Amino acid sequence: MGQSDNLKAIIDWVQGAPLRIFSILAFAIFFQFIINRAINRAIRTYSDKKTTSSRQVDRAKTTTMVLKSTINSLIWAIAVFMVLSEFGLNLAPLIASAGVIGVAIGLGAQTLVRDVLSGIFLLFEDQFGVGDHVQLMNISGKVESVGLRITTIRDKKGVLWHVRNGEITQVGNSSQPKSKR
Repeated sequence: MGQSDNLKAIIDWVQGAPLRIFSILAFAIFFQFIINRAINRAIRTYSDKKTTSSRQVDRAKTTTMVLKSTINSLIWAIAVFMVLSEFGLNLAPLIASAGVIGVAIGLGAQTLVRDVLSGIFLLFEDQFGVGDHVQLMNISGKVESVGLRITTIRDKKGVLWHVRNGEITQVGNSSQPKSKR
């Protein structure tokens, strides 16, 4: 009788918090897969249109990378909060103090905020995208990735440069079409 009581206690425990935590993580992985697949399908549909130029396709791919990383970060942040609540952590004070923490982090991480805001404007203004040949400051090469915070450029010697978006003040882009004046 003692062994069946122990087995029942173990089964009850597994069906409690561990099963809920596993479910949260499984749903996070599932949602991440579904959303990434939907984004990939949308970009593929957009790219297959005959009226879409290669420049627009490159810009869409760059925006897609940023969109995916932002959505994935959001999904996993929510999943972490849900798992923490399963461990009995009271999240109300943490969420209530998020504004104060945000201000403190904002003041302490001004360069990070500047880099992210500059990255957003770089993407929306279409100053350059993945695959473009650019001249940034004293670096000349092909853009390999554009993120919200950092842009990576490979120069002619094969060196990969990581440039913070907040430090980009001038961009020369030889890949954009010439204007018809």
